[in-house]
Amino acid sequence: MISLDDIRAAADRIAPHIRDTPTIEVTAVSEPVTDARLMLKLECLQATGSFKARGATNKLLTLQKNELANGIVTASGGNHGLAVARAARLAGVPATVFVTESATQEKRDKLKRWGAKVEVLGQIWNETNEAALAFAEEKGAAYFHPFADPAVVAGQGTVGLELQEALPDLDVALVAIGGGGLISGMAVALKALKPSIRIIGIEPVGSPTLLASLQAGHVVRLEKVTSRVATMSCGQTDQQIFETVRDHVDDIVLVSDEAMIDAARWLWFELGIAADLSGAAAIAALRSGAVSFGRDHTIGALVCGAGPDGIG
Repeated sequence: MISLDDIRAAADRIAPHIRDTPTIEVTAVSEPVTDARLMLKLECLQATGSFKARGATNKLLTLQKNELANGIVTASGGNHGLAVARAARLAGVPATVFVTESATQEKRDKLKRWGAKVEVLGQIWNETNEAALAFAEEKGAAYFHPFADPAVVAGQGTVGLELQEALPDLDVALVAIGGGGLISGMAVALKALKPSIRIIGIEPVGSPTLLASLQAGHVVRLEKVTSRVATMSCGQTDQQIFETVRDHVDDIVLVSDEAMIDAARWLWFELGIAADLSGAAAIAALRSGAVSFGRDHTIGALVCGAGPDGIG
């Protein structure tokens, strides 16, 4: 789907428009979540509040002006929509974002503040996406897929470049999964730079999209999605994403919505980090015991999205 060269090209392309977010070590906490050295890559501090700004910006910069003349449309659980709204503002064109019914009011309000027209439709992303594709066909708008687009995946992969540069001794990367674009891009980058790195994906118990597909040996459509975490809920992934994950990701574990809520509260209490539930997924995997590591490991955990879920 993409190569390390594609990701490096994306990094150069988007550099003027995104932030090289910090990586911090978790120390001096009252309730440690692991014996290992734990480092957090704070993509919650990225433009629009998540890593999604990388992929949407890279997609934008690969298009010609005439391709954007009728605006941009996408389907999202929230974070990708915000990134697309920002990309549209950079291009000076309108954005229409179809969001799932489970998208939080905070994400909907933020989308409107970025200037997007928000349409609420569908219980899961796949249903919402059908409406976005129909809109693109009818209006001639440029469609930005949140994960099944090489330009988007390459943009997300730039997180992996920064993480490896910050942590040459990285042993394990913990990455939340929605549709699979982030973990695909990061896995291609990290495995190319250091093949020994173990990459572990995290999905909600109520939306095990990639895990179910890997277990079946092919892409499957989930009969139902019960997770309330809109940014991690996807009924079916893409074939190329499936193949990339199959070939590059070492393991996928499941965490409950409740574990992510607990983890978001931990991040706020211990570190003052306002993460949304997807951003808390890596900590949820550690706190719940879904993954466990000893003192000889260095873990890179992604706080991939910002939100008020752990506050209060």
